[in-house]
Order: sequence, then structure tokens, then C-alpha cells
Amino acid sequence: MVKVEVEYCGICNFSGQCHLLRDFLLASSPDLDVSCRQGRRGSFEVAIDGQLVHSKLSCLAFPQHASVLAQVHRAERGEPVEKVLEQPIKDCSVM
Repeated sequence: MVKVEVEYCGICNFSGQCHLLRDFLLASSPDLDVSCRQGRRGSFEVAIDGQLVHSKLSCLAFPQHASVLAQVHRAERGEPVEKVLEQPIKDCSVM
């Protein structure tokens, strides 16, 4: 069984984003073990079988759900996982 762990920032209210990712993954692969846990400020870190595949702390973006699922499928086949693609950052302006 593939294990997906998501650490999210509770102060930033990223819990909903974590649950959206969890629901998306479980809809395609119901046998996954997906956990969401509150962690560091600003975080949205995704690990598959203990390997970090996405870090919002590093890239300042959320992961593309389909890209996470593609890496889950790689893990299910016993292949090494890779970093996932990022969602484009929208509605952000620097003043």
C-alpha cells in the first residue's frame, strides 16, 4: 500500500486544500493511505512513501493533483517517484 503524507499550515488554513488532494487521490486509488496533518507555518509538503515530492516552502505553489496521482501510480508499480508539477500561481500581486 502506498502512503501519501501531507503536512499543511493550519494558520494559513490549508486544511481544505489537503482534503481536496486526499479526496482526488482516493477517488482514483481507494487503497491509498493518505494522511493530512497540521505542521509548519506556510507549509504544504507532500511525501509519497517517505520521499518528499512537493514542498510549498521551497516553491511557494501548491502541487498539481494529477501530477501527484501520476507519482502515486509510479510508486504502486514499484518505480521511483519524482518531484511533482506545481499549480500556476494565480491571484497574487506584489505591491
